[in-house]
Amino acid sequence: MVFKHPGLIVATLSYIFGGFTLFIFAVFLWAGNLNLIDFGWNGSAALIFNAGLSLAFFLQHSIMVRRSFKRHLSRLFPDAYHEAVYSIASGIFLFIVIIFWQATAPLWEAQGLTRLFMRLFFILPIVGFFWAVKSLGFFDPFGIQAVFECDRHIKHRRTKFVVKGPYRWVRHPLYFFILIMIWSCPDLSTDRLFFNFMWSVWIIIGAHLEERDLAREFGNVYRNYQKSVPMLFPYKLINTKIWK
Repeated sequence: MVFKHPGLIVATLSYIFGGFTLFIFAVFLWAGNLNLIDFGWNGSAALIFNAGLSLAFFLQHSIMVRRSFKRHLSRLFPDAYHEAVYSIASGIFLFIVIIFWQATAPLWEAQGLTRLFMRLFFILPIVGFFWAVKSLGFFDPFGIQAVFECDRHIKHRRTKFVVKGPYRWVRHPLYFFILIMIWSCPDLSTDRLFFNFMWSVWIIIGAHLEERDLAREFGNVYRNYQKSVPMLFPYKLINTKIWK
């Protein structure tokens, strides 16, 4: 069976699986475990299972960004489809994590002003997300525009290195905001504490790996940027005139 508009199908699936799952993931970070499927396991069994879910998601990301995998994927899809296919797979794996995540015993619940403060601390990064995305100028997390450009035979323009907004203070503000959201849940259980540590470590490792790709793409300009701006935590300011 041959589809007349494969790009439209891939882009739609990327938007559905990528966008919808990110929304559900935000709900998961806000509310904690959603208890959608409960196997009734004890603490140890639940944590081991949760670790397997997390590792499956991490491996999917690590494998699909490798050049060797992309070469195999190019036999099925044009190169411009890679990001959209990656978005679809990531959405599916993340959805599996959310659906099957197992709850464990509660450890601590914030009350009163502490709870209100932590809820506010969750909302502020969402505002930061929009600020960071606007600062990028071009943001295509689901690879949809690249697919449409390919179908219309439009040559993809190389991204320019520009530093604006929160990128003046931290090289990966989106990761920084995610870390804040992860740790701002006022209801802490064993599984949530496990999630916080495991996913924080993965984000930090992912940021380091992404740094190599960015340095390879932008060269000395990005290496100078690395010397002046912290990677994840904005503990110092920079001379903004350098990056105009």
